[in-house]
Amino acid sequence: MTEQHSPALGVLMPGFVGTTLPDWLAELLRHGLGGVCLFAHNIVSPAQVAALTGAIRAANPNAIVAIDEEGGDVTRLHQHHGSPFPGNAVLGRIDDLDVTVAVAREVGAQLADVGIHLTFAPDADVNSNPDNPVIGVRSFGADPASVAAHTAAWTSGVQAAGVAACAKHFPGHGDTSTDSHVSEPVVTADAATIMNRELVPFVAAVGAGTRSIMTSHIRVPALDPDSVATFSTTILTDLLRARLGFDGVIVTDALDMVGASGTRGIPAAAVEAVAAGADLLCLGQRGSEGEVAEIAEALMSADRAGRLPAGRLVAAAERCLGLAQWAAEHRPVDRSHTTATYERLTDPQRLAASFTLSERARSSLAADTRPIRWVRIDPELNVAVGVTPLGPFFDGGAVPSLVVPVDDRAVAAEYVAEPGVTTLVVGREFHRDPGALDAAMAIVERSEALIVDMGYAHSDHVDIATFGASRRIGEALLRLVEESA
Repeated sequence: MTEQHSPALGVLMPGFVGTTLPDWLAELLRHGLGGVCLFAHNIVSPAQVAALTGAIRAANPNAIVAIDEEGGDVTRLHQHHGSPFPGNAVLGRIDDLDVTVAVAREVGAQLADVGIHLTFAPDADVNSNPDNPVIGVRSFGADPASVAAHTAAWTSGVQAAGVAACAKHFPGHGDTSTDSHVSEPVVTADAATIMNRELVPFVAAVGAGTRSIMTSHIRVPALDPDSVATFSTTILTDLLRARLGFDGVIVTDALDMVGASGTRGIPAAAVEAVAAGADLLCLGQRGSEGEVAEIAEALMSADRAGRLPAGRLVAAAERCLGLAQWAAEHRPVDRSHTTATYERLTDPQRLAASFTLSERARSSLAADTRPIRWVRIDPELNVAVGVTPLGPFFDGGAVPSLVVPVDDRAVAAEYVAEPGVTTLVVGREFHRDPGALDAAMAIVERSEALIVDMGYAHSDHVDIATFGASRRIGEALLRLVEESA
């Protein structure tokens, strides 16, 4: 890689394999690589992450270090041990902006402690489709005004901690029925609906001063009938820049997703995204020196051939540099004050008050003083969430006596109720997983068990809905059960 690639390198943000900085990545950073994105497989402990980010800064003090830390089900910093944050859906249900600010400040403080500059949050999507397979509890809710208020509060809170926010997934991924990780979703709403629903939280994020906004790999024919949003000049430049007045960094969602590069490849996707107005290109989880070199060369070739607007590549690199400089100028807040406020405002009892309980659950828990038997039904893998245990089953949580794996739901038919024991069957979004619901119902028929849904519950069979599956929500569920027993 040579210096002539610097403008192209300046807009690239790859991931990598390992928990220490690879030599090839350090070399690219020394030549001007714009940033590095950390994923769960890069993380072992806070001390290790701090050493890793220190090595990145040593190679390039102006590199952006980013992570996908939403403060809930989608966590990278805490994926192995469970997120200590409640998540957006619960925050929306509590509907106290002071709580949302406190959560975001604590998220930001933890990231700043380990040297991370940018988090891909908050999720500003309006969850207008309750069957959405990838947003759900990541959203603050289904009401645009409420989502907007919490989006602005979360943005202000995390940036007060010295970590840049990134509202996502522009222009709105909430009204989709498929996942852009594995397909190319389409939003069929008309332009007026999109303006009055999907865009409202993004307007609020811009007003709150978000330093970046992430694109979505979705088609929105009412806005642009020809291009996916990430590759749409109409959506990124005409709408986001000119009409909404956003002048920060436009970040792409990962370009290795099917919705982005499934039919064009990552180098071509990178060129199209920059041409449309994107500044910082998230390349995906497992980059390599050869892949980055190929993408940088594609960008430089497109620039030389005039397939990029004049000055577009340099302007994008300059915006990325400006974001890194903003992060360098902002120092972390008082950590002890931030944590104390967070703990006070997110007491497990208060979080549990946001849950919904059926009359059957209320009467059962109120009447029972019997021991609890926990049954975990593993949900289908959600690519955004990753391989993460459900809340009560993280380290230090409840120990299940029966696990029903995703590939062997028939084990539920063998369940035998124990006399004098109350059974809680725990899963996530049963309405989207008929096999899981069948397994849960098989247990209910044998034991009069209660079904606990730790996702965006949308089934008449659910007795307790928590609207989140983080460790913090698991603690709240345990508190609810213990205090009722």
